[in-house]
Amino acid sequence: MTLPKIGLITFGDNREHEWEHVFKKMTIPRHDEAITFFKTLPIELVVPESVARTKDDIDTQVDKLKAAGIEVFVAHLPCWTSPNLVVRGIMRADLPTVVIGNKHPGTHSTVGLLGTGGTLSQIGYSHLRIREDFNDELIHKILPYFRAAATKVRLPGKVFGLFGGRSLGIDTGTFDPMQWKKLFGVDTEHIDQLEIIRRADLVEDKDTEKMMTWLTSSVGKVEYNDDKFTPEKLAFQVRCYIATMQIIREMGLDFVAIKCMPDLTTHFVPQCISAALLPGPYDADGMRDPIMMSCEADGDAALTMEILKEISGGKSVLFMDVSYIDDDNDTYYFPNCGAFCTWYAKRDANPEVNLKQIELRAANRPGGGAITYFNPDPGELTLARLYRVDGEYRMAIIKGETVKISKKEYDKFVEARGSHQLPTAFIKLEADSDLLISEFGSNHILGVDGRYTEELVQFCGLLGITPVFFNLKKEVLDGQTRTI
Repeated sequence: MTLPKIGLITFGDNREHEWEHVFKKMTIPRHDEAITFFKTLPIELVVPESVARTKDDIDTQVDKLKAAGIEVFVAHLPCWTSPNLVVRGIMRADLPTVVIGNKHPGTHSTVGLLGTGGTLSQIGYSHLRIREDFNDELIHKILPYFRAAATKVRLPGKVFGLFGGRSLGIDTGTFDPMQWKKLFGVDTEHIDQLEIIRRADLVEDKDTEKMMTWLTSSVGKVEYNDDKFTPEKLAFQVRCYIATMQIIREMGLDFVAIKCMPDLTTHFVPQCISAALLPGPYDADGMRDPIMMSCEADGDAALTMEILKEISGGKSVLFMDVSYIDDDNDTYYFPNCGAFCTWYAKRDANPEVNLKQIELRAANRPGGGAITYFNPDPGELTLARLYRVDGEYRMAIIKGETVKISKKEYDKFVEARGSHQLPTAFIKLEADSDLLISEFGSNHILGVDGRYTEELVQFCGLLGITPVFFNLKKEVLDGQTRTI
């Protein structure tokens, strides 16, 4: 798990008389209490031992925190301190910032908190203010911001690899690389997807055999046929996966999208093994960090996946089609054209537990090959999607939960789909389906294990993106009650 790296400085009164006679005895114990408290959180904490009171103290401490690579700055004001000195430290850090005060009646903490916050607002410096003691309420308020801010800081410098161009006429999968560079700081490498095919032919036999043996012995079933799903076809898909991994590593790509359809699915093989394994945390070589991959060259989907991965601390992410809504049962059917990230089969830390749920079935495509068939295990999801309206980014944010549907409902679905069976997630959404149809900006949606709604709201606020909520119920987010 990737934890937010937090730098904390406790600021004290710079006046010698007031410090020695009034504030020292209240500030130092609260500084020690802050260190103890923050060390219990799922973060990586960097904090000086002493309280900063002078310009030199502040500059030295901030520079050390910056050198340690902190991603979020916490200005802790346990008592009154001169706002201009706190702002000095915040501006020198130049990072997403939380200003924390307390509720004690004798500390004058709120005075310093408002003086600092007011100054930051006047100069247009985005920040989060919290007046709270060290308790669960502070955790609830601060952790989502930590995760969101760390994600914002990590995006600049990432490199997106786009294999191929627009797929199947899906305009919503296209994006403006310069808009990404300006808003997110993400660079884009354009790569011909035939480079995957060329490199696949160069993969060594021993590497192919290792991956093939691991995959076929780990999954629950391999349904070869005498037509287009043969061991040779599966081996070619495996070589494509290995080749894609080689390209990612050699080019320093952080996340990718592959066009695949219709070129590769018609004349070669679908890239379903890559789509099943890349966003997961394992393959034949063992455990590794997930690498986000979207299908059909969907750039905004891939970027949303990368955001969800970072905000969740490095979790795998699902890429899905918004396909069918069972209005009678309030269940949404989200399949994919041939692959889901295998981790979601059981959401288990043990790869074998997940893979035993997977069936490799024949792809219903001219090129043949396999799809990875399964239905994701029940559990919470946070669903999201970056999309644009008249060139401006919005982010859809929806609470959901994967469920098991009844055999009767499943048989009815299979009958309706016919031979074109695909991996499908059955999801209960707290959403207004009419609103979703009228507003949602894509045919693809993404989901991550767990609840990260507030984190996404904070992330949108940090980047000036409009969050769009589709929930049926009112909910409190970022201190405000929102409904749509």
